[in-house]
Amino acid sequence: MNSPDPQAFARVEYQTDPSQYRHWSLSFDGPVATLAMNVAEDAGLRPGYKLKLNSYDLGVDIELHDAVNRIRFEHPEVKTVVVTSLKDRVFCSGANIFMLGTSSHAWKVNFCKFTNETRNGLEDSSAHSGLKFIAAVNGACAGGGYELALACDEIMLVDDRSSSVSLPEVPLLGVLPGTGGLTRLTDKRRVRHDLADIFCTTTEGVRGEKAKKWRLVDAIAKPAVFAQQVRARALELARAGSRPGGAKGVALTPLRRSIEADALRYEFVRVEIDRAHRLATFTVRAPQAALPASIDAIVAAGAQWWPLQMARELDDAILSMRTNELDIGTWLLKTEGDAQAVLAADATLSRFKDHWFVNETIGLLRRTLARLDVSSRTLFALVEPGSCFAGTLLELALAADRTYMLALPDDPQRAPRIVVGEANLGPYPMVTGQTRLQRRFYEEQAPLEAVRAVIGKSLVADDALELGLITSAPDDIDWADEVRIAVEERASLSPDALTGMEANLRFNGKENLATRVFGRLTAWQNWIFNRPNAVGEKGALKVYGKGEKPQFDWNRV
Repeated sequence: MNSPDPQAFARVEYQTDPSQYRHWSLSFDGPVATLAMNVAEDAGLRPGYKLKLNSYDLGVDIELHDAVNRIRFEHPEVKTVVVTSLKDRVFCSGANIFMLGTSSHAWKVNFCKFTNETRNGLEDSSAHSGLKFIAAVNGACAGGGYELALACDEIMLVDDRSSSVSLPEVPLLGVLPGTGGLTRLTDKRRVRHDLADIFCTTTEGVRGEKAKKWRLVDAIAKPAVFAQQVRARALELARAGSRPGGAKGVALTPLRRSIEADALRYEFVRVEIDRAHRLATFTVRAPQAALPASIDAIVAAGAQWWPLQMARELDDAILSMRTNELDIGTWLLKTEGDAQAVLAADATLSRFKDHWFVNETIGLLRRTLARLDVSSRTLFALVEPGSCFAGTLLELALAADRTYMLALPDDPQRAPRIVVGEANLGPYPMVTGQTRLQRRFYEEQAPLEAVRAVIGKSLVADDALELGLITSAPDDIDWADEVRIAVEERASLSPDALTGMEANLRFNGKENLATRVFGRLTAWQNWIFNRPNAVGEKGALKVYGKGEKPQFDWNRV
């Protein structure tokens, strides 16, 4: 089975809105939103497969991601989201195996990564925004469909003698569940490991009272009262929610963006591509004008408020580059503008952090920066004259694999500076739960205290190097050559080896559910999707018949 050339297809667009949805419907009733899956079989993102039985591809998840963002920002009155299906006797059968079987390895990697991020985003909103999710499983729920349910706070299963939950990937496909199923069974739902072993190696699934007893679901209900009980539980969760009931939402208006052959251009973010060197330069700009100082003015600015607009632009740029520019292996991260303007924006975020809109903006920044952490690209930050790596934007440099900062001891007026702010001490934790500073210094107190002592101070290259905040500080004579050699050396190395190396080095600290999902399950699945075996070509999936077992040539693994 040959994997299609990704360049032969139209670019993937992550911007959408409910008027363009083909797979989800979104409805609202007071504090409860209903997100109902009804996948259009013939509306796959790429040709060659049908999305039967509410199976999904990247296009389905792009809509899900957008819908959850709409709820976060446009409907602050919503405190509980019910995720369910509009198809008869089918909740969701998971990722479409025919899509996976015809996709390139790189496509599968990006698909699994985005799907993981979207489901982790539900848990992020539950933890930080008080937005709770109920999976109302009203039919067969298998594979990635059950993993979607597992990402919700609670699972309610209809007890109709046929609807079940299952993770059949191991017995049917010879792969692991790819969006955190195994981890959430144990770490989140605390399913006993022997029962989980049975559950993950059988194909028929578990239903009714047994599913509840095994902790695979939280509640069951007969068909006649299922909708009523789901509604009652959703309202009960909503009564304990912290989101405001009477606030007016903020519309997520379309991003203003131009797409060129070798560039993406937004108002505060631009990406310039150097194809000859497999290189992209991301530049994030500071606010260009004074930002609103009152919460009413901030809400009135809405989607044009710099922290939100910049975060949306950066998020879209990261997703677009990950999916549409597979050959661009190194990303250079730059900033430009007034560092004090960034710090002023950070102070406003901190001052109004308990307001729902500001809190949601901080959440989007947190998830966007975390998306950068798990991108399978080399990240180098360049601190040059005119840079504004301060506070929130310093997180870009702290996320990088290396940071180069130009030293100009004989020209202090032009010398670039970085500024550590309060924003670097907590609002944007990585998926490990650590700040990037904590990750950088392995939570050792001496270097962290040294950094805390210079909060708010403008640091030139030698000071930043002494504190361990940057990697190298070449002067103007060596700058161009050192950066060029670093980039050229990186491009000469194996992409597969770099991906594994960078992921290991970036996540060097604590382990938790999210790091296990990204660091173990996704990496393992990516490997098995791509390994040669005796039953199919490299990259192919085979569905095994009853009694048939995978036959791998272990000498080739």
